[in-house]
Amino acid sequence: MLWPYKTPGIPDKLFERLPGIPLSKREVRVLILSSLRMKPDSVFWDIGAGTGTIPVEIGLLSPEGKIVAIERDEEVAKLIKRNCDRFGVHNVEVIQGSAPECLDAIKPRPNLVCLEGGKPIKDILKQTWKYLQPEGRIVATVSNLENLYIISEGLSELQARNIEVVQSAVNRLETRGIHQTFAAVNPMFILSGEKL
Repeated sequence: MLWPYKTPGIPDKLFERLPGIPLSKREVRVLILSSLRMKPDSVFWDIGAGTGTIPVEIGLLSPEGKIVAIERDEEVAKLIKRNCDRFGVHNVEVIQGSAPECLDAIKPRPNLVCLEGGKPIKDILKQTWKYLQPEGRIVATVSNLENLYIISEGLSELQARNIEVVQSAVNRLETRGIHQTFAAVNPMFILSGEKL
């Protein structure tokens, strides 16, 4: 399947999924992509890439970029590869490994990072920061107040600049029985900061 559009926001249902594996919802994905501020030749690491929606979207938008999707689970790493193949994305390297331990071996170093998961999240943030190139950007997604605080505190301790926090509030029209109603998509916090 080739995605014929030049705009981000592939419908969620077009991605192959595995039960229990997170997928960044389309509307949240668009906010993440906007926060990343990808350039044509950016080097991008997605840590905790899950289903691979972000690497697929970035790969389509920036075919000259270098994209690394990092996922600790072997079956999920294979899922990312299948989703890349499904959309004809060929500039994504999938690394099956646990962050932060696997990060040292990855080259080249990123100027963009999306941190979508992992434990302990603050340690992963701090270790990833070491590899981030000067003037690079990091974007982290969290779904609870505890991790919102942890990432906020971590960015402050790392002396990140231009910190932004966005909370998504998205509702989708759904049919339930004979009625149509709006159902909330789980809200996400999207935090970003720059290494100056």
